[in-house]
Amino acid sequence: MKPDVTGFFDDATNTISFVVKDPQSASCAIIDSVLDFDYSSGRTDTKSADEVIDYVTKNDLRVEWILESHVHADHLSAAPYLQERLGGKIGIGENITAVQDTFGKVFNEGTEFQRDGSQFDKLFVEGDSFHIGQMRGDVLHTPGHTPACLTYVIGDAAFVGDTMFMPDFGTARCDFPGGSSETLFASIQKILTLPDETRIFVGHDYKAPGRDEYAWETTVAEQRTRNVHVGQGQSREEFVEMRDARDATLAMPKLIIPSLQVNMRAGKMPEPDKDGDVFLKVPVNKL
Repeated sequence: MKPDVTGFFDDATNTISFVVKDPQSASCAIIDSVLDFDYSSGRTDTKSADEVIDYVTKNDLRVEWILESHVHADHLSAAPYLQERLGGKIGIGENITAVQDTFGKVFNEGTEFQRDGSQFDKLFVEGDSFHIGQMRGDVLHTPGHTPACLTYVIGDAAFVGDTMFMPDFGTARCDFPGGSSETLFASIQKILTLPDETRIFVGHDYKAPGRDEYAWETTVAEQRTRNVHVGQGQSREEFVEMRDARDATLAMPKLIIPSLQVNMRAGKMPEPDKDGDVFLKVPVNKL
């Protein structure tokens, strides 16, 4: 089955959110939503999420799932905001618990912060399936970028999050806690065993040198032959050496500190204080 896929590009974070619709019904899922956040003022905005809401309501769609490919470090999730307005269950990989344990310590969250994934409605494991109307989705566990990364295979479309990008840009970094270039290489090989014609939808695009337009759709065949990091039979050893050296030169994402605190809570802010004010922590020399 070929789902209808509509992408929404967020200029501030180079993130693409997707609405994936069952072609035979009004059922849909939203993948990797964005809550706008201005770090300098500490203010949130829902402009990006409202674009998705407008699309869903104008087309009379019914949201069944709000899916996260992983705990994003470069943007905040709008999942609770979307769920409040559109319904649907929030899902992520079961290894969210490892991410919560790691960053619960980094941000000194204390015992009141639950590290069991209970903030989410569904924790997926490898081999799980779900439905969007009559359309089946299958879950691949594809860690390496983070321990909880998933690829959602829905009909002829695979939503890979940050595991790989467009062929001319390559693959995701692996230097976050729990990341591994060797594990990422294995995960990518798993994705590349899907049928050649499978459409690959990537979670970010940064316009590789020589390309003037943003893009987020490719195919397994194109990734296998043209991906600058893993195409043309690149060996595991070559990939690991390249990826580790490249990651050593990268700065932390601009929004990593607020993103992790919010996204490990399924997009919710930390509990307000007695005056109703919400605060995010900035750990010093921890990341």
